[in-house]
Formats: sequence, structure tokens, C-alpha cells
Amino acid sequence: MGKVIVFGSLNMDISIEVDKMPQQGETMGGKNLVTSPGGKGANQAVAAARMGADVHMIGAVGADSFGQDLKQSLIGYGVNAEQVDELSGVSTGVAVIVRVGGDNRIILDHGANHARTVDDVKAVLDCIAEPGDVFLTQFECELSSTFELIRYAHELGLYTMVNPSPAATMTIGLLASVDLLCLNEIEFADLFGEGKISPLAEPEVAVQKVLASGVATAVLTLGSKGSIAADAQGVYQQECYRVDTVDTTCAGDTFMGTLAAFQASGQLQGQDIKQALDVAAKAAALATTKVGAQQSIPTYQQVVDF
Repeated sequence: MGKVIVFGSLNMDISIEVDKMPQQGETMGGKNLVTSPGGKGANQAVAAARMGADVHMIGAVGADSFGQDLKQSLIGYGVNAEQVDELSGVSTGVAVIVRVGGDNRIILDHGANHARTVDDVKAVLDCIAEPGDVFLTQFECELSSTFELIRYAHELGLYTMVNPSPAATMTIGLLASVDLLCLNEIEFADLFGEGKISPLAEPEVAVQKVLASGVATAVLTLGSKGSIAADAQGVYQQECYRVDTVDTTCAGDTFMGTLAAFQASGQLQGQDIKQALDVAAKAAALATTKVGAQQSIPTYQQVVDF
């Protein structure tokens, strides 16, 4: 079994629930304030670990109380956090989340997430990575560094998995270094759409468009309509499991981390992608039944029981 190596963000999530989104200049009361460890990179690392993978996190936090809490959270969930640097002179990343009716809006202060250099992370990969390991990343860290690291990881023989969130332009050359690209409808429209084309109308056409960009496997998540994936062997559709949703903050990260765990175990090849998508869909659904990020991510046994 290979390792999952995550290069990504660590944020402290400060989340509050409101009845409706405030307008410009408006002040309103909120409720159910939650402060919890998050960040797309850390969330996906925890999700992969909760599914049983050997996970190593590469990232940075500030030398402050939030940073200490984030590292301890990773360790508590079984993630190797030895390569999470604590940096002075920079604050830990923070995400302010406003929850409305089970949906959310998120504002980020990247802080230390933009502090790691390309050469620094390359040296870490040279030390801990082996061919066949999974390299998983997102776009909450500095973009040019992230892009170069995707290429470098691919050259090292790692299986590169990319969640392009927040969306950013990717060149054809960069996409050719991506083994699996997983994105939602908004990210698809930003990266591959023309105007406001909705992939909901023709999801098979949309996922084939992603595949044609040069990635080996394309996965498009469709919210309440499930997900669809495509590779050289075919197209695979996955339903969405219905639950009592209270917070969607970590659903996408749980989905992505679960896929990474399957790849590390060698079970995301050929027809096995159907099982991986099914387990990822169940895990993501369960993650919406609790408020918060990492604390909402289920274990593999909980997914099996579900």
C-alpha cells in the first residue's frame, strides 16, 4: 500500500449560522458558533487517514495557538504532521464560514499557507516519496508553487490527484501531469465552460471535456445529483445518498480524501473506480450530517455501517 502525501492548506475554521445571507452594510444575529480545524489540504488528509491510508501532510501554520491546535488535530486523526512547519512572523490561515440553511459561504485569509517554497517541498518529496505514492493537492496554497509541485511529483512517479479549488487557470501542459482531476460544477464552469454553461444539463459531455484536456481520470461532482467520472475505460455515474444535511463545509474534501485513500490502496483502477465513487459518496453524505470540518469526517467503518 502506498502513502498519501498531501501538500495543502491548514486553516482554523470560524463558522456561524444565520437565517439569511446579510446584505451590504447589514448586521444580523447569528447562532451555533463553531471553531474547528479545517483547510482543504488538512481536511482531505484527515479524510484519507479516516479511510485507513498512511497520510503525510506538508504545509505550514503560524507559531500561534491556532497553529498548535491544527497540528494536534492532524496527529489525533492519525496524520503524520512532521512536515507541517510552525513559522514565526506569519499567522495561521483562517476561514470564516457563514452557514445558511445547510449551505455555506467561505472567506479565506491564507496566512502561512503561502509560506512554503517550491525547493523546500521538493526536498521533502525527495525524502519521503516513493513511486506509486499519491500526491494530493488543492489550490489554497501559492499557485505557481503548487503547479510546479504537481509537475515534479508526476516526474517522480507519484499518482497526482488535484482538486482545483478555488478554481484557477490550468495549462494543457499542467493538465498532462494530472492523473486524477476532481472538480465541482462551479470549478468546471471556470476552467472548462464557456460563459455560464451548466454541466448539469449534459454531465457526460462535461466530464468527457475534462478528460480530453489531458488528465488520465476526470471526476465531476454534481451536488445533489451525485458525481460522474471518466477514464480511458469508460464513464461511471454515482448517485448521491440522502441524509439530513446540516453543514456541507467538508463534503467535497471528504469525497476527495476518500478517493485518495482508495488509490493508495491500489483500488482506484479500472472497474474499481465504481466502488471508490460509491464509498466516497457515502462518506461525503455522512460528513454533511455534522457541523464543522474535520470533526464531521466519518471513519471507514462508519461508512460501511451506513
